[in-house]
Amino acid sequence: MLPINKELYEDIQILSQLGNAKAALGRLQGRSVAIPNQGLLINSISLQEAKASSAIENIFTTDDELYKAYSEQQTKQLQGPAKEILNYREALWLGYQYLQAEQEFDEAYFIKMYRTITQFNDGIRPPVAQIYIKEGGTGLNAGKASYTPPRGSAIIEEKLNNLINFLNDDKQYPVDPLIKMIIGHFQFEAIHPFRDGNGRTGRIFNIHYLTKKGLLDYPILFLSRYIMDHKEDYYSTLSGIAQKGNWKNWFLFMLKAVETTANLTYNKINDIIAAKDAILEAAIDQGSISRPESLINTLFTEPFTKVKHLTERGLYAENTARKYLDELSAMGILEKRMIQGNSYYLNLELYRILSE
Repeated sequence: MLPINKELYEDIQILSQLGNAKAALGRLQGRSVAIPNQGLLINSISLQEAKASSAIENIFTTDDELYKAYSEQQTKQLQGPAKEILNYREALWLGYQYLQAEQEFDEAYFIKMYRTITQFNDGIRPPVAQIYIKEGGTGLNAGKASYTPPRGSAIIEEKLNNLINFLNDDKQYPVDPLIKMIIGHFQFEAIHPFRDGNGRTGRIFNIHYLTKKGLLDYPILFLSRYIMDHKEDYYSTLSGIAQKGNWKNWFLFMLKAVETTANLTYNKINDIIAAKDAILEAAIDQGSISRPESLINTLFTEPFTKVKHLTERGLYAENTARKYLDELSAMGILEKRMIQGNSYYLNLELYRILSE
């Protein structure tokens, strides 16, 4: 039950890394506030976060499949990995909006995230659900239980309510928000309140906690990228707490993840803005495109664009929209692709930046 002993995180090495992480977050927050069109990065970076978090659970798709699926905006008709990734992105935004409207985290928030991610309609797992964490890999212990989450009548609800109170009550639990997020993430994964989707729900919670506490205005931190790149360390430091009570390595890992991904996201934002400005200048110099700024802003809200994206926004008539997109393709700014008989226009610079 929370809180944990403060001696577990009042450590010189942890506090030094905490300072680095908060400095990186502050720089990212300051840069994102200066962006006039938040959609320019929110759609694109949240898609990448969704893709990376899903890949941690071995849910993979190509960038082409993902961006095409997103450009169609028809999640209900999709199947397979692209659908699961777009469900995660939807949860990212639903949770953000839920916490903007509600005062605090609550059980309904976690259930809403779980249901959106998994598309299941149940809630907290019942005592009869035989849920346990298996050893990964291909060794002798692969597939064997390495951790059994709590079970029993009302036990999960009790522990989840304890976590929720810890997250919400900063007077009774006056802990730095980053430290509290890291404790909260471990505790959620240890409780494992749902049949499925606990990892993705816990990673969404990380970003939502940062926005709720004002460390970020929007859920744009690309945190799952670092976890995916250091997947073994992520799981070993999590299990290190359950098996050995080693909180220090977990704090250091997560704080480094925040610092690294805040810097990564900051650099991506700068690259996206620089690319947008250069392409806008080229479109203006081209001379024949009306309302070039509106057109280029639209091209930077997602990598793939269709003619209907411009007509539905009321920017141009259909023939004019197609003419301008073809002109930008001829200039090497876009790449026209025929996919299942439909014309898509790929923003090559945005695609490159997001893929790095």
